[in-house]
Amino acid sequence: MSKNTTACPSTCGLTKGANFTAYETGAKNSWPAHTVELPGLTIPGKHFLKDMLGLTGCEISINSMAPGADMPIYHNHIQNEEVYIFIQGKGQVQVDAQVIDVKEGTIVRITPNGERTWRNNSSEPLLYIILQVKENSLVQYGLGDATVPQKATVWAN
Repeated sequence: MSKNTTACPSTCGLTKGANFTAYETGAKNSWPAHTVELPGLTIPGKHFLKDMLGLTGCEISINSMAPGADMPIYHNHIQNEEVYIFIQGKGQVQVDAQVIDVKEGTIVRITPNGERTWRNNSSEPLLYIILQVKENSLVQYGLGDATVPQKATVWAN
C-alpha cells in the first residue's frame, strides 16, 4: 500500500457529484511537490489518483521526475499493464534491457511481465502520466460502450 503526501490537503480541489469526481492536481509545475511513500522507498514527484477519484477499474498517477533522476528499482506487475504518456521533457524507459528514448508525445505500453525502469537524462523535468489497468480486461470501448441520449447540449453561462 502506498501513501500520497503533498503540500495540499487530500481534499484540496475535490468536487463530487452523483456520477463524477473531479480533482485539481495543480499546475504541472507543482507536480514535484507530490510524494509517494512505499515501504523502504520514497518516490518524489508521484501522485496516485485511484483513491482520490474513487477509480474502480484502473490506477492513474501523475509524475514529475527531476533532471538526472531515475526510478531506483526495476519492477513488473502481476496482472496490470501500464501505459506511460510523456507530456514534457526527455528520458529513457528500459523494458527487458531494451532502451526506448522518450519525449513529449511518446506513449509506451508495457505488459505485466515486462521488467521496467526509467530515467530523466535531460536538463528539464520529465512529466508523464501512468495508467495501470488489468491486462485483457477491456470488453467494450469508444462509442461501442456509449449510449447517446436524445437531448440537446446546453451550457450554463
